[in-house]
Amino acid sequence: MTTQTTTHTHEHKDPTGTADAADTDVLIVGAGPTGLALAVDLARRGVRALVVERAGELFPGSRGKGIQPRTMEVFDDLGVLDAIRAGGGAYPVGMIWRDGTRQGEHRMFDATEVTEAEPYAGVPWMVPQWRTQEILFARLEELGGSVAFGRELTGLSQDADGVTAAFAAGAPVRARYAVAADGGRSVVRRALGIGMTGETVDPGPAIVADLRISGLDRDNWHVFPPADGEGFLAICPLPHTEDFQLAGGFEDPAAEPDLSLDGIRKLVATRTHLAPDDVTEVRWASDFRPRAAMADRFRQGRVFLAGDAAHVHSPAGGQGLNTSVQDAYNLGWKLAAVLRGEAPESLLDSYEEERLPIAAHMLGLSTRVHRGEVRRGTATQQLGLGYRASTLARETREDLPEDALHAGDRAPDGTRGGVRLFDAFRGPHWTLLAVGTDTVLPGLAARTVRIPAYEAYGTGVFLVRPDGYVGWAGETAEGLAEYAAGVGVGPGTGGRAGSEAVG
Repeated sequence: MTTQTTTHTHEHKDPTGTADAADTDVLIVGAGPTGLALAVDLARRGVRALVVERAGELFPGSRGKGIQPRTMEVFDDLGVLDAIRAGGGAYPVGMIWRDGTRQGEHRMFDATEVTEAEPYAGVPWMVPQWRTQEILFARLEELGGSVAFGRELTGLSQDADGVTAAFAAGAPVRARYAVAADGGRSVVRRALGIGMTGETVDPGPAIVADLRISGLDRDNWHVFPPADGEGFLAICPLPHTEDFQLAGGFEDPAAEPDLSLDGIRKLVATRTHLAPDDVTEVRWASDFRPRAAMADRFRQGRVFLAGDAAHVHSPAGGQGLNTSVQDAYNLGWKLAAVLRGEAPESLLDSYEEERLPIAAHMLGLSTRVHRGEVRRGTATQQLGLGYRASTLARETREDLPEDALHAGDRAPDGTRGGVRLFDAFRGPHWTLLAVGTDTVLPGLAARTVRIPAYEAYGTGVFLVRPDGYVGWAGETAEGLAEYAAGVGVGPGTGGRAGSEAVG
C-alpha cells in the first residue's frame, strides 16, 4: 500500500521521556484504533501499558469512518461516546449520478429501529478514522497514558516470564505480555511465524483519498456507477470538515492508481461531470487490493494478535475498525484480571476462542457485502454477535427459547426501577444483576443491581462481564460464586463501594 501525507494531525511526543527504557505489563505495538482502545481499557484498570508506534504521528486518513452501533456501546463504556458523537455525523443519503444528472437517491443502509435495549441502533455513525484515533488518544492521555512515536519494532522474543521487543532506535522493552495491533502487514505476526490465510475479494486495485473539492453538495454521498470499462467512484462528505472521502475501484488488475493531485484530478474528471480543477487539494491518499484474510491463530505464548494484524476485511462492509476495537475490548479485561492475580492465566485462552470465530464470521459478511450479495443492515451492526459457545458462558437454566437472552449474549440496555443498565455497566467492573427476583445474592466484588422484571431479560440472575456480555445466568444464584471465582470475581460486599443499587 502506498500513501501520501496530510496536514490535519500533529506529532505527539511521549511526555515522560522514559518509555524507551521502561519495563511494562503490556506492550502494545501500533497506535491505531485497536491499540489505542486497548490502551484506554488497560489504563482505566490501572495496568501499565506502553503503546509504541512506528510512525511519527497518528494515522492521517479517514479510511475506517463507519462506527457501528455495538462499537458505539463500547465507546460509551470507554468514556469517549460524547466526543465521538460530537466529532461525527449521520451518513448522508446516496445520490446516483450519470452524465452530470442526478438519477435518484440510493439508501446505503437498511436502518433498524432504535429501542431501549439497543439505544444506538439505526445506521452507523460517520467519524473519520483520524478523528476517532485523536479522541482515543486524548482519552488515553487523560488517564495518564501515552504513545511512544517513532519506535520501529525490529525483533520480538519471549520466554516463560515475558516478552522482549527490540527497536531500530532506543533500548529494548521488556513486558509481561505483548499485543500486535500493527496492521495487516504486522511485523509482530511475521516475527512469530503466524500465517495468514485469505482470498482476493476484488481482482482490481482500489483507491481511497481525502480531498477538497468544489461542485458537489455536502448533503449527499455522491455515487458514480461504472461506465465504459471504468470502475465505480463515490465521493462522501466527511462531517465537521471541509473534506470529502473519495473511494474508487479499478477493473483492470494491472492498473496502478496515481495518488498525486494530477492523478486524482484526472480520475475524477474521467468518471464524473466535474472538471479537474474542481479538485483543489489531496490531503491523504492510499491504494490497496481488497482482500479478506485471517491469521491462523490469535495467540502465541505471551503475544496476542488484534485488529488488522489478526484479520483484514474489505472496507465495503464497514466491519474492519469495529471488529478490531471489539478485539481490544474483549482482551483488555482479561489481561488485567490475570496481571492483577485475580484470575488464572488460562482465562487468556478465551480470547482466541471467542474472537477467532467472530472474525471469521465478519470476514465472510464483509466479502458478501462487497460483492453485493448482502445489504448493510442488522447483520453489519454487530449487536447480535455473542459468545454462547464460549467456555466463559455458563447457562444454568433449561429449555430456554432460542430468542431468549442466554449466557454469552450481549447484555441489553434499558431502564427499570429508576436504573439505566448501561449506566450500571459502565466502568471496568463486573455487574451482578437480579431481574424480577428477590433471591439471595452472594457477596461478590461486583456492582450489584436489582431491577423489576424486564422483557429483554425475563427474570433471573445475571453476571455481566466487564465487556457487556452475560457470563453466567440462572433462575437463582446457586453455583454463581464458584463460576465467579474462576473468572476473577472474588468475594466482596457487592457494589463498587460496597453498596447495592436497588430499583
